[in-house]
Amino acid sequence: MLDRVTGVGHTVTMTRPTQPRQGQVSTVLARRLGGELLRLRDTAGKTQQQAAESINATGTKVVKMERGWVPMRDPDIRVLCEFYGLDDTKALARLLDLARLDRERRKAKGWWRGTVDSGAMAEYLAMEDAATRIRSWQSSLIPGLFQIPEYTRALCVANAAWEDPDDIERDVEVKQKRQVRLLGERPLQLHAVIWEAALRQEIGGPHTRRAQLERLLEVTELPNVRLQVLPFRTGAHPCISGPFSILSFAEDDALDVVQSDGLTDMVWVENEAGSSTYGDLFDRTSRLSLAPRDSVTLIDSLRKET
Repeated sequence: MLDRVTGVGHTVTMTRPTQPRQGQVSTVLARRLGGELLRLRDTAGKTQQQAAESINATGTKVVKMERGWVPMRDPDIRVLCEFYGLDDTKALARLLDLARLDRERRKAKGWWRGTVDSGAMAEYLAMEDAATRIRSWQSSLIPGLFQIPEYTRALCVANAAWEDPDDIERDVEVKQKRQVRLLGERPLQLHAVIWEAALRQEIGGPHTRRAQLERLLEVTELPNVRLQVLPFRTGAHPCISGPFSILSFAEDDALDVVQSDGLTDMVWVENEAGSSTYGDLFDRTSRLSLAPRDSVTLIDSLRKET
């Protein structure tokens, strides 16, 4: 199934995960890698059968690889890339790195196992855990990696789908565990841009709002966090269509994927052109936003007013 989302001067096609056959598991990282191999094959003018013969496999295996249904071996990737005429060693290294991350992701028994019912959310948590950098745009909510328990709890209570108190507390716990990624020896690099509306929204009452703003001031002191506020006075802007996160899995941006929440499901943008477009939209909105120092000043003034 395809969705089309229009930005300023751009239309991006977004793919929901392909439904694998029974017993097969499709992951975002594997689909990203498979899409790259498919692009290389098409550019080289090779058929799936020719690709299969180059690695002494069946055409079915190549189909599974290109659709992200199976983990991929480094020797197969090397042979295929050589067969497709890829002579860029850095590009090959990125593909091998992506394959390694996917293999580790499939074997990992992360803390999120059993903590969330939604397969889509479990997939996102695994991706967030593997990411090295995230660029996040939020138009109405504080990013989950910054939320205090009271704020998360208020959101859950307001959502009619959350009725069981235990489920609500489990969601609160998950949000808090996610925030560990901001600390440690190799912390997640997070660049968040938040619309001013998210800061002014009274979620959980004045006390919760004040505490949440104080939490934002705390995270801005972390060297791996860059927080900017897009003020009301900006008016129309490139990211006005809705929130999204760009997840990177290497120093180079070539391994980016984009996650966006719909009303009923999670959507991933897994191709190079799509992730590049979202990256451009994010960068343009960031340039329209307040500088980090000025953003802190605004957050602090709102805190004092509360």
